[in-house]
Amino acid sequence: MAQISQRRSQNVSGDFYVDHSCIDCDTCRWMAPEIFIEVDERSAVYHQPANEAERLKALQALLACPTASIGTVAKPKDIGQVQQSFPILIAENVYHCGYHSQSSYGAASYLIQLPEGNILIDSPRFSPPLVQKLEQMGGVRYLYLTHRDDVADHAKFHQHFGAVRILHQDDISLDTKDVEMPISGNDARALGDELLIIPVPGHTKGHTVLLYKNRFLFSGDHLAWSEQLGHLFAFRNACWYSWTELINSMHRLSSYKFEWVLPGHGRRYHSDPETMAYSMQQCLKWL
Repeated sequence: MAQISQRRSQNVSGDFYVDHSCIDCDTCRWMAPEIFIEVDERSAVYHQPANEAERLKALQALLACPTASIGTVAKPKDIGQVQQSFPILIAENVYHCGYHSQSSYGAASYLIQLPEGNILIDSPRFSPPLVQKLEQMGGVRYLYLTHRDDVADHAKFHQHFGAVRILHQDDISLDTKDVEMPISGNDARALGDELLIIPVPGHTKGHTVLLYKNRFLFSGDHLAWSEQLGHLFAFRNACWYSWTELINSMHRLSSYKFEWVLPGHGRRYHSDPETMAYSMQQCLKWL
């Protein structure tokens, strides 16, 4: 829990603040860019919420923060209403779960709500308000894990919902040795209608991405948007297996069509397919 005594001096005065426990995961800055900014390699409040919309975003970022580094001077009386806002709708039947986990260094997780059973992409914190909302939305049929880094509370979600966990065997560790659906090889494989698992070794040996409806790409830590570069990119300084393999994987991925890139770490991106294809080509040139 954020401590007022540990409030960073870089925060502007007012109710919201970030304390020194911040790990610079970027969650609050992309969730509420109107409120939070990076200063000296950590987040800080540069603008206090001026209306209800800004306050909602600030409180959503507070709940999503993996280290509980965001606090308020006054106890927020509307926090229950904000808890009910998760998962946050992105588009159609795709949601951002919030409640990021410190064990995944603040990686985002997502939900696809489907009549035949919902799919949770990477694991958020097993937080009671989120779990209750997932129950109301139909539970979790599959827990698809893009790679070994962002598994967080996968075991708790499996135990509670009976979710079938999916992970490439090359990324299985002692913590994930009991996954119900290990996959292998480098060939793409279908997971029901309009769902395709695409292996993309590079960041880790067993990294995969999930393509839904040829529109939504859940990219884990393989691909994200760079505001600085102005195109999609990969994390060269956080490539734990092979940069050469990552480049090969990126070339294969560029043959697919999609409109959304929804990463675990990094910024999401949305455009029409033609603009997305152009950004992928810029990414390949940059690699």
